[in-house]
Amino acid sequence: MNILWDFDGTLIDTYPRYTECFKEVLQDKADEHEIYQQLKISFGHAITYFRMTREQEEEVRRLIDHISPEEVNPFEGLEHVLQFADTNVIMTHKDRKNLLRVLNYHGLASYFTDVVTIDDGFPRKPDTSSYVYLHEKYLLDLAVGDREIDLIPAKKLGIKTCSFQNQYISADFYLTSYTDFFEVVK
Repeated sequence: MNILWDFDGTLIDTYPRYTECFKEVLQDKADEHEIYQQLKISFGHAITYFRMTREQEEEVRRLIDHISPEEVNPFEGLEHVLQFADTNVIMTHKDRKNLLRVLNYHGLASYFTDVVTIDDGFPRKPDTSSYVYLHEKYLLDLAVGDREIDLIPAKKLGIKTCSFQNQYISADFYLTSYTDFFEVVK
């Protein structure tokens, strides 16, 4: 099985730390639950939703860029699924340097055949360009993501989809934990 993965909130549990960064910048203008919910739609959506100034956005990005790899962790059971797959690839809006820093720290980098990051110049999700590129190279069987924008491009290409920890979006499969992967994804 060849799997395309999103990174934030799918491979690595980054949203709690991202929420803290937003909270630090927004202070009392929003609570953690509301911030988390908006981030799960998209980072850009959260910026717009909270009407953040350019300075606030830059500060949030700076804080996020300085999150150390030990502050975020892979989801339970993930490594077993990565070992099972024939090919694993990542498509993320995260920059390559920070992506590799986290993957290397957690000993996961060797599981990935290819990564497409914001540095590669593809349009942002849900545009299909990056997915087309990866699908043509690796004949993908499944796309795993935690947000609708992660799955829309895969659906357009006829790739099966798996929603991770989000039952509010349309997908072929739904997972709350990777420990259930082999019972759910068939």
